[in-house]
Amino acid sequence: YRDNNGLCEWNGRLPARVPEWDDKSSLIERSAAIMNVKTIGIDLAKNVFQIHGVDEHGKRLFNKQLRRAQMASFFANIPPCLIGMEACASAHFWANKLISMGHNVKLMAPQFVKPYVKTNKHDAADAEAICEAVTRPNMRFVPVKTAEQQAVLALHRSRQSFIKQRTAQANQIRGLLAEFGIVVPRGIQQLQRRLPELVEDADNPLPVLFRTQLSLLQHHMAYLFDVIATLDKQIEQCYRQNALCQRIGKIPGIGPVTASALIATIGKANNFENGRQLAAWLGLVPRQHSSGGKQVLLGISKRGDTYLRTLLIHGARAVLQSAKHKQDAVSSWANQLMARRNNNIASVALANKNARTVWALLAKEREYCAPIISA
Repeated sequence: YRDNNGLCEWNGRLPARVPEWDDKSSLIERSAAIMNVKTIGIDLAKNVFQIHGVDEHGKRLFNKQLRRAQMASFFANIPPCLIGMEACASAHFWANKLISMGHNVKLMAPQFVKPYVKTNKHDAADAEAICEAVTRPNMRFVPVKTAEQQAVLALHRSRQSFIKQRTAQANQIRGLLAEFGIVVPRGIQQLQRRLPELVEDADNPLPVLFRTQLSLLQHHMAYLFDVIATLDKQIEQCYRQNALCQRIGKIPGIGPVTASALIATIGKANNFENGRQLAAWLGLVPRQHSSGGKQVLLGISKRGDTYLRTLLIHGARAVLQSAKHKQDAVSSWANQLMARRNNNIASVALANKNARTVWALLAKEREYCAPIISA
């Protein structure tokens, strides 16, 4: 209050509290905006997620961050809507979790989302771009994998990693032996057979210290062989328990490893319109650089899953090696192709043919029947 001289003094009392009408109204508006959301884009992360939501007209309703512990409660309390995410780490986990809550979740390849980023790269702009890209009618989506599919693919990834470690270990042993003038014949089986002889042979010039080291490397490589054999048995078991794997496993060039990897990756065949689309998804079709009505076809595009493409091509190589001694329709077709093209082109062509056959068997629910040679 002011005294008689016009000076301000404090009387020890606090001013009356101003009602927070604005805060309450904004809270109500925010709640209404969340309930009206139709499309949400999520920028995935480990701990802090960015979400961008729009209404049915595409008008922005919110763009905010959520902690990992808040994700489940937030999406459980909003009506079912369309949710877009990039197909990156943990995308399939969150997709399955949100689908169980009633939402329609679609995954997209990151390279297809990048053109929709309007400004510099940051989480808010990425979430907005994802929200915009998921509503495009011509967008290509990634099928959501189940937990069982992810488990089978994890088995394949582990096996592939151990094979790389075994190859690296074998190359290291070869290099070390070469420093002492010992050259082992090509092939990892040859190295595995010669190692015990080299360690125990007292006539070779290997020092005692190096023999001890070589023995340790030998045991490590033997351990990798055992782990890979165990993983192969698990893949064989998955193959026998899945009817779809056994159906496509009858195709020449496709065994238990390739069949289980294909089924776990592809999922439902109706995700692809035809067999050529599956072959293109695997990168087994020519890459185009056409303009002005002139078609220019280059080498294969090598898009998609490198692991699947490698398995299909290696399986095709095995078929071509034995095709010269067979008279069935596939071998006759392969021999005619190898007479006109080199082995690499023939291998890719057979891999492409097998991919289309896989789609036909899965989409039409038929069993494989070997083609008959026409008279």
